[in-house]
Amino acid sequence: MQPTVMTSRKQLLEIFDKNVGAARAAISKASDEDMHKTFTLLNGGKTFFSMPRIEVLRGMILNHVIHHRGQLSVYLRMNKVPVPSIYGPSGDEGSM
Repeated sequence: MQPTVMTSRKQLLEIFDKNVGAARAAISKASDEDMHKTFTLLNGGKTFFSMPRIEVLRGMILNHVIHHRGQLSVYLRMNKVPVPSIYGPSGDEGSM
């Protein structure tokens, strides 16, 4: 696989939005039975781990995104950039 080389912010956001839409559609179509099937992460034929898809979605994907949102908010605060609302009003928005 060759990663896409981003040439602009617009391109990055377009690809991100397209992939978010595709992921949401796939997740909404998946049955409980589909989500409990085993997912196996491989690299060159070597198994890294196997677990139910629902655990991968929550543990490896959603928790990872949440972790990086936290990192981003710390980075913004350290650079004196107002932290936007992530899970509700931010103290930097002046509405609290």
